[in-house]
Amino acid sequence: MSASGGTKAIVAALAANLAIAVAKFVAFIFSGSSSMLAESVHSLADSGNQGLLLVGGKKAQREATPQHPFGYGRERYIYAFLVSIVLFSVGGMFAIYEGYEKIKHPHEIDHWYWPVGVLVFAIIAESFSFRTAIKESNQLRGNLSWAQFVRRAKAPELPVVLLEDLGALVGLILALCGVGLALATGDGVWDGIGTLCIGILLIAIAIILAAETKSLLLGEAAGAEEVTKIEKALVDGDTVTKVIHMRTLHLGPEELLVAAKIAVQHDDTAAEVAAAINSAEDRIRAAVPIARVIYLEPDIYSEAAATKPPVVADGDH
Repeated sequence: MSASGGTKAIVAALAANLAIAVAKFVAFIFSGSSSMLAESVHSLADSGNQGLLLVGGKKAQREATPQHPFGYGRERYIYAFLVSIVLFSVGGMFAIYEGYEKIKHPHEIDHWYWPVGVLVFAIIAESFSFRTAIKESNQLRGNLSWAQFVRRAKAPELPVVLLEDLGALVGLILALCGVGLALATGDGVWDGIGTLCIGILLIAIAIILAAETKSLLLGEAAGAEEVTKIEKALVDGDTVTKVIHMRTLHLGPEELLVAAKIAVQHDDTAAEVAAAINSAEDRIRAAVPIARVIYLEPDIYSEAAATKPPVVADGDH
């Protein structure tokens, strides 16, 4: 995933959310609408989230150290996980609390043109931000559905911005409906119901983000397409005759570790095996450029050993 594409989408979302947060808060001051207060906090939380993503991207660029020999690529996953926590606690839980209070103690909305005007402005601004995120994502999505793209993407920034912008747009529509019904009926309870729906929506999105980034933090293998390319690149049919087994792991969105045991000819010399390993590494990096850390172990393939059940320690299953 292009880091520049993710950064462009983040900056666009940050600029939109900062402007929208100010406008919503001003509308809340003049109207007293709880939906507007929930939405202003939501936009402020989103702005903080985009700041977290930018910080994570910057920290991930640090060089490897003896204490962190594989670098800091997973910083981006950590900060994306923090985004889900902020969205859940600051955005979702606050909106649910504010919605409950407004339903319990409803009051009419003053100066209706403030919340309505700001919500319309916010929908337009969020639409531009969402459009940027969609445009950047389409360059990488290929034939995947949007659900598959969010699930399989190894770089967290674009899926996070996509879900945040989608949640923001749906939340704005819910807020507009709540405010509109409150104005039409003269009953402020509808404003509280709209706020409550916004909170439920934000919590749902936060849970999805947390689940996806947790999987990335635990460590995900390369995609099926990359695994196939690596396996084909390993075998040259001459010295390397077979891939006995292989493991891959994302050290970061754009850095892949490859560890494999490969079968070589039983009568090859050490120099020939070393040359074959070097050539295999070059072929892997040419086929999958993000495969930057490669460990290959040569072995003599045995059909009997390959079919033998694995040995486990006592008590293991």
